[in-house]
Amino acid sequence: MSASAAAPKRLGDHPAFRYFWTARVLTSSGFQVAGVVVGWKVYADTGSAFALGLVGLFQFMPMLLLTFVVGSVADRFDRRRIVMACQAVECVTLATLAAGIIGGFLTVQGIFVAVVVLGGARAFESPTLTSILPAVVPPSILPRATAVSSSAMQSATIVAPSLAGLLYAIGPEVALGLGSACYFAALLAMSLIRLERPPSTRQPVTLVSIFSGVAFIWSRKIILGAISLDMFAVLLGGITALLPIFAQDVLRVGPWGLGMLRSMPAVGAVAMSLILARVDLQPGVGRKMFAAVIVFGIATVVFSASTNIVLSCLALVALGAADNVSVVVRNSLVQLLTPDEMRGRVNSVNALFIGTSNQLGEFEAGMVAGLIGAVPAGIVGGVGTILVALLWMCLFPALRRAQRFVE
Repeated sequence: MSASAAAPKRLGDHPAFRYFWTARVLTSSGFQVAGVVVGWKVYADTGSAFALGLVGLFQFMPMLLLTFVVGSVADRFDRRRIVMACQAVECVTLATLAAGIIGGFLTVQGIFVAVVVLGGARAFESPTLTSILPAVVPPSILPRATAVSSSAMQSATIVAPSLAGLLYAIGPEVALGLGSACYFAALLAMSLIRLERPPSTRQPVTLVSIFSGVAFIWSRKIILGAISLDMFAVLLGGITALLPIFAQDVLRVGPWGLGMLRSMPAVGAVAMSLILARVDLQPGVGRKMFAAVIVFGIATVVFSASTNIVLSCLALVALGAADNVSVVVRNSLVQLLTPDEMRGRVNSVNALFIGTSNQLGEFEAGMVAGLIGAVPAGIVGGVGTILVALLWMCLFPALRRAQRFVE
């Protein structure tokens, strides 16, 4: 009997995965709390869509500058310790923001500095944390683990933003205190992880090895197509940065409403994760990814055009469910088609694509909204997402025809 066949089939039978899942919930909660507080406070202090866009830009800059360093570090050193160090930095940064509000010396410029620090820590944390997952479960259940792991982030996105919005009414420093505590608890959970399989032998860092992640992705057109499709879809259709504007100026629901709006995509994503944990996306993974991206674009258009809070929430739920399908397909392809000794470098490049879509997408959305308004910006972005999906079906036929994660 092979090792994979003898391995437990239930995710709950792997203690390391339970700690991994817990750490991911907590670190995602801290990130979501910070997003609500920073977004609302920046818009409340400036009233500027451009300022909201700058938050995304300042988050993205460290990721752009550190991508190739991150991959080599993750493939050379203890990945758990790297993640724990990042969580410590994030914990202290949010605590410092809270102290600045209490002391009355926090400025918008100070928030931007904190965002850069958080962006740098997340640039190391996200791809390194992703690279740990294949070491805590056997390959046979990795797609299921990926779906459940994705639900960890989405579960946090349901509860944390709503709670942050409620606590913001008491005081932004209270919400930031919660975020700081989440990062500290995530650090403790990471310290308890014991890998079920030792990491592969680490190769020395050379100029060639630093850029080998890019070369590897470029040579695997299925991986290139999957991560670039997801990048352009969210880059154009992402509306997270504009939610404070929709909450205040379009739907008029205040900070609590902003928290609820930020939670709705996660409601759909968690529901879809529960389905994907039991239903195999195979066969037809390529077609299902393209269909999900098109649904994502349609939901973005519906949300942007809506002036009814119920319809807006339903559109965001559909958006989150569709995005989760795309995320699971992309991450499963990347993890299963990448050798362990290269996962740090490949995942760091993957994280750059994700950061481009999320943080740079927020910057793009803020700039466009500042020029033509939030509603037209959202509609144009949603239509652009649909067009990208149709174009990518022609540019990456191997991805469109892909039936399984590993052929």
